[in-house]
Amino acid sequence: MSTSLDIDLLRSFAAVAQGGTLGAAAARVGRTQSALSMQMQRLESTCGQTLLHRTGRGVRLTSQGERLLVHARRILHQHDEALADLAGTGLAGALAVGCPDDYAAAFLPHLLSGFARLHPLARVDVVCASTPRLRERLATRALDLALVSARWGDAPEPGMLPALRREPLVWVASPGVDPRDWDPLPLALSDPDVIDNRAAREGLEAQGRRYRVAYASGSLTGLTAVVRSGSAIAVLTRCAVPPDLQILTPEVGLPELPMLSIGIAFAGGKPTPLAGAFAEHVRDVLPTL
Repeated sequence: MSTSLDIDLLRSFAAVAQGGTLGAAAARVGRTQSALSMQMQRLESTCGQTLLHRTGRGVRLTSQGERLLVHARRILHQHDEALADLAGTGLAGALAVGCPDDYAAAFLPHLLSGFARLHPLARVDVVCASTPRLRERLATRALDLALVSARWGDAPEPGMLPALRREPLVWVASPGVDPRDWDPLPLALSDPDVIDNRAAREGLEAQGRRYRVAYASGSLTGLTAVVRSGSAIAVLTRCAVPPDLQILTPEVGLPELPMLSIGIAFAGGKPTPLAGAFAEHVRDVLPTL
């Protein structure tokens, strides 16, 4: 095993761990896939360990790779922070941020533009997915931090900051659609373990209202496309409802939906300096949007 770790190799390794494929990582670090593969071989030789399992669908980290990733992220953040501090240009380095689809269009442009002004040398990689999928990525350290949803009033989960904002869940339909005309009620829902999916089913079951999950999609774009077709209704956060769709009022007889809280969760529970700076920025800006 060599006595030193090359910063460029660690940066490429972190990109592979985040991207899940050599092709995605190569585009991120500006190298060809073959050059990146050679870098990973050099890193494995340096460490004297197998760090990656190659599969037909991409790559995944070995147990030794998972251990190295923890060190690599810390080394890279400290390296980039030192350079930025000496240059007097704020923090630098790569930051992987997760955000639910519902909040991306409404909040991310404001959050990212403001953070870029504060830390122009930082690069932010954004992943949009549901809160359960983001938590899975946080657990493997594929993300540094994520905006996550919870039911308003629930205690924050470990590694999560207290709620920064409330957002109501609402029933959404195409203009002119009246859910009282349907029996059973056709629903367009996200993943089964997402709060909006559970809240819709639990509320209707408590009412004794018949329903069927007619469409399923993990993306906001997919759900809104179904609703626009007039084939089903959906549950969305109010901030994510497009102007061409209607928010259904209590008069149509659908059950009341819970309020969501938006918080921040960190990988490993403790933020890096760059992740901490982004979280501080979100704390300052998100409640005002």
